[in-house]
Amino acid sequence: MSERKTRVLFLSTANAARSQMAEAFLRHYAGDYYEVHSAGLEPRAIMPEVAQAMAEVGVPLDGQRAKGVGEYLGQVHFGWLITVCSHAEAHCPTAFLGISKRAYWGDVDDPLKFEGSAEQRAEHARAVRDAINGHVQSWLVEQGE
Repeated sequence: MSERKTRVLFLSTANAARSQMAEAFLRHYAGDYYEVHSAGLEPRAIMPEVAQAMAEVGVPLDGQRAKGVGEYLGQVHFGWLITVCSHAEAHCPTAFLGISKRAYWGDVDDPLKFEGSAEQRAEHARAVRDAINGHVQSWLVEQGE
């Protein structure tokens, strides 16, 4: 392990679901190697269904909160910026100077936009969780971790 961890920022629109999951999974799997953050362009509270889905697999969102991207603009250098939705990818602030690498994981549904019963929303959150988990694990393999 190097002395300095690579900083990773997961960016989404609301920072209420997908980016929170990605933050938690990457910290869980490789927190010794990466300093992990997440933020949103228009932050909203973390969805309860998302928090529950993550707790079910032993990766709780304890200590995480929805944050606006403004908390990081011009303040922190990131080795990686990973956007997890098309809106964030299209509207990512250009003020993120000093980002070494970028990735886009835009193929995962947004739990905030899903409509259905409480059980259907919970099932959808689980499916999104599993998709994000797959992205994080594949990304780690690509990084050689």
